Amino acid sequence: MPAGLTAISAPALLATAALGLAAGVGGYAFVYAKGYSYLTNDPAACANCHVMQGYYDTWRQSPHHAAAGCNDCHTPAGKVAKYVVKAENGFHHSLAFTVGNFPDQIKARPSSREVVNGQCQHCHAEITHDMTDFGKDEAVDCVRCHASVGHLR
Repeated sequence: MPAGLTAISAPALLATAALGLAAGVGGYAFVYAKGYSYLTNDPAACANCHVMQGYYDTWRQSPHHAAAGCNDCHTPAGKVAKYVVKAENGFHHSLAFTVGNFPDQIKARPSSREVVNGQCQHCHAEITHDMTDFGKDEAVDCVRCHASVGHLR
């Protein structure tokens, strides 16, 4: 063996090969699935998966089309919080779509619903800042009554 080179153990070689394989498959999937598009604010990125096409189409027909894109409602303000939520949602979406484990009528997880509700209250603060849920001492759940505002569904 030439000077300066050391032998690589079998476990290290296997770990390196597995890491390379995972990076290669992950990189291919990222490019094939247009993963880079999710780093933008382009609402069309949300329709990369065919199951989201209907939501994208109905958003384009909704009143919010002119004022808010997907990220305006589905991610919180602030770059770090926004990309943390996008990464979390992306993981759940890709897992569900890869294994085919998603319902015909997609429903928001409680944490996603909380983000959407917070964004409603943020953008419409002049209306919502003094509101409580019909006299109860809790925050207003905008989506409960206005579920079809963003997507006409």
